[in-house]
Amino acid sequence: MFKFFKILLFGFLGLIYFSSIVLSEEEKIKIGLLVPMTGKNQDLGQQIIKSTRIALKDINSEKLEIYPKDTNSNPSKTIRSAIELKNMGVKIIIGPIFYKSLLYLDEIKDITFLSFTNKTLDLPENIISAGINATSQLNTIKKFIELNKIEKTIFLTPKVNYESEIKESLKKSKIKILKYYNYDTEPTKLTAQIEKITNYKIRKQNLEDEISRVENSELIDKDKQLEKLKKIYTIGNVNFDSVIISDFDESLKSVITSLLYTDVSPKKKYFISFNQWFDESILSEETIQPIYYPSINRKNLINFENKFQKEFNEFPSYLALLSYDLIGLIYYLSLKGGEIDISRLFKEESSFKGKIGIFDIQNNKINHRLNFYKIENNEIKKIF
Repeated sequence: MFKFFKILLFGFLGLIYFSSIVLSEEEKIKIGLLVPMTGKNQDLGQQIIKSTRIALKDINSEKLEIYPKDTNSNPSKTIRSAIELKNMGVKIIIGPIFYKSLLYLDEIKDITFLSFTNKTLDLPENIISAGINATSQLNTIKKFIELNKIEKTIFLTPKVNYESEIKESLKKSKIKILKYYNYDTEPTKLTAQIEKITNYKIRKQNLEDEISRVENSELIDKDKQLEKLKKIYTIGNVNFDSVIISDFDESLKSVITSLLYTDVSPKKKYFISFNQWFDESILSEETIQPIYYPSINRKNLINFENKFQKEFNEFPSYLALLSYDLIGLIYYLSLKGGEIDISRLFKEESSFKGKIGIFDIQNNKINHRLNFYKIENNEIKKIF
């Protein structure tokens, strides 16, 4: 017998209609907001506050009240603010933004924190990671690999502090990986490692040996063959069809550049990266294209950016969009079970459709069903 469970999907438009249902007279839903309102990240904090204002306006319900408190991107300040919110009767808090700010929050009972972090390992029971985590991205990559019947995939990840997170997520995704490699981000070390991974020296030697063989031969078309050989860089193929690179920004470009140097081209192999948030700088570098990656719904992001710019005359970060969705998620859960039951509802199996995409909620975890994109010929194209 197939397991049956109900999945309810609500967009914000649906939430607005749903808000017209007569609700029982109960206390307002107090939502805490832990963001940096002072310090070097205060602009980001202000954007998140502004985003929640847009969400409240769109939901148009008097049930919701938002109480912002400063974290100063500091764990000590964060817990002091969290205690203040608890004393005000707040039971659910959006934030904090940064993983380091979670340090002392396990000391606060009876409050659920929806943190913006994308790290999921070793989190206290009262903290739910709402960021675009590695599991969500790898699940989407797996779908692409299966749709294209890619059989030989290698995985490259830098030697950084989130490596254990990547490994655990890779295990959960059950992607079939031919080989897993760690690499140094220092350029000279990186190039040497990529040479080894792609058997570059052997393939280069194969070319030199073939040139020597033809030069010493008595072939009728010797000159023609030599001219042809001089137009290539190596002889021999690499033992993979696709490469997943769990890296970002300039470091990602360095890895791809090293692959190009070893004569491994994205025109012949699938180059798949983690979420690049539609990085404009990649668009201008046609030599490293096509690149494939999972991300949030781009159309919804653009619509939100336009709305935010119209309202506040500034360009929002993706965290602003996430905070917008989290307000809607809390409201949706409150309609299902009331404020007291929100924490319990995060342990149940349900889904919520926001601007970012679909949130899958189960066992105090949030995963995202992401879209998949390709950058090619200086354009971003949606695959699914």
